[in-house]
Amino acid sequence: MMHLWIIKEDLLSVLPRVYGKLLFLFLGLSLLILSQFIPSLKPNNNNQPRVAHEVAFFLAIYCISLGTGGHKPCLQSFGADQFNDDHREERKKKTSFFNWWSFTVCFAMLLGATVVVYVQDFVSWGVASLIITILMALTTIAFYAGRPFYRYKQPAGNPFRPILQVLVAAIRKRNLSCPSNPALLYEIPELEKSQGRLLSHTSGLSFLDKAAIIEEKYVEQKDNAWRLATVTRVEETKLVLNVVPIWLTSLTTGVCWAQASTLFVKQATTMNLKMTESFTLPPASLVSVAAIGVLISLPIYDRVIVPILRKVTGNERGISILRRISIGMTFSVIVMVAAALVEAKRLRIVGQRTMSVMWLIPQYLILGIANSFSLVGLQEYFYDQVPDSMRSIGMALYLSVTGVGNFLSSFLIIIVNHVTGKNGKSWIGKDINSSRLDRFYWMLAVINALDLCAFLFLARSYTYKTVQRRTMDTDGCNKSDGVETVAK
Repeated sequence: MMHLWIIKEDLLSVLPRVYGKLLFLFLGLSLLILSQFIPSLKPNNNNQPRVAHEVAFFLAIYCISLGTGGHKPCLQSFGADQFNDDHREERKKKTSFFNWWSFTVCFAMLLGATVVVYVQDFVSWGVASLIITILMALTTIAFYAGRPFYRYKQPAGNPFRPILQVLVAAIRKRNLSCPSNPALLYEIPELEKSQGRLLSHTSGLSFLDKAAIIEEKYVEQKDNAWRLATVTRVEETKLVLNVVPIWLTSLTTGVCWAQASTLFVKQATTMNLKMTESFTLPPASLVSVAAIGVLISLPIYDRVIVPILRKVTGNERGISILRRISIGMTFSVIVMVAAALVEAKRLRIVGQRTMSVMWLIPQYLILGIANSFSLVGLQEYFYDQVPDSMRSIGMALYLSVTGVGNFLSSFLIIIVNHVTGKNGKSWIGKDINSSRLDRFYWMLAVINALDLCAFLFLARSYTYKTVQRRTMDTDGCNKSDGVETVAK
């Protein structure tokens, strides 16, 4: 879940925010361990939970959620901030950073879905929680040890205040006409430390340009940000408004990902899980196949496909961010089609024989490939295409795609179950063998396809952030000034 502390990122520097939220994470993990080892907090002999056990358990889960939702966006944006945007080679490395960040996260997820699940099933949940806590402590120490080598950026003030000022200034001057020459709009002559990088004027959302019109009768009030805004502030406001439709159309990606740990696992419980005579695959471990898909596709994309595309397109990223996301969304449609076909086949042979769980592997692999395009692309998008002062908030918006996607998935299941249950045969009943999950998957495939069309429509007219910056040679020397589009 997205933590509300991210909104106050003007009050604290990055590291105190990260450490503060890691404290919540440790508190949650510690409570989880105590609820498994302290006799008074453990379930009774009949395996019925005590009130104290329920309180400790749910408090631990909420603390872990708050800690995870708080430190993840801060930490990821802090990692990306280690690369200099004005250095061409470092910008290229930054595009790889998101790929390798996701690679590392998926490797950890693979360990969690295999090693940790194995310890939970065959040793105990308490020991598994203890292992996770120890690993978390070690990684935190390693992160703290790197403090002398990090690049730091000073807090730039409340990121929402300039946006509100632009809106107020534009409304105040709503009756004025925008000049035909954008150069007549107000901009600071030199880069101010408090404002950050200068942005160039774009033609979209032209109503907001009125906030940068210089009124002759108020020329002495140039310092009044509630009446006169710079072009950079106006463009930052446009960026925030442009993010909203992209965020909305990307939610179906989160809905698809939610199936991997819910209905796909429910399918697996009815299938033959025996891998060998002595080994049975835990259904929850199937999500590791999606992680394997990411671990295979990301290095190929980063090391093979991107260098080729750079030579063909001349784009530092190989392809544009939104094009990468759309490719992932296309794979998401294929995932749901594959899932529907497999489930239809499983239902046809129910009562005759048990289908092998290996039939689910293709849809998990395709889902992993889809995530390597869509979810990683969304990370880049929400980091790059927001104002520099809102990058942690941008990463929180990326995390909210999966969080809100899970809520939407649950909402869809409730609605579909209620509507189809009126006919006496629910698509998503308690007995999966008498349900019609295949129809639900077909519905998700259609929803994803329609959403993909809407996303492509938005992408065609989308205007990327354009930054006025000084590009540099690989040795760090200034090369030239100019306007450069951050992402194409």
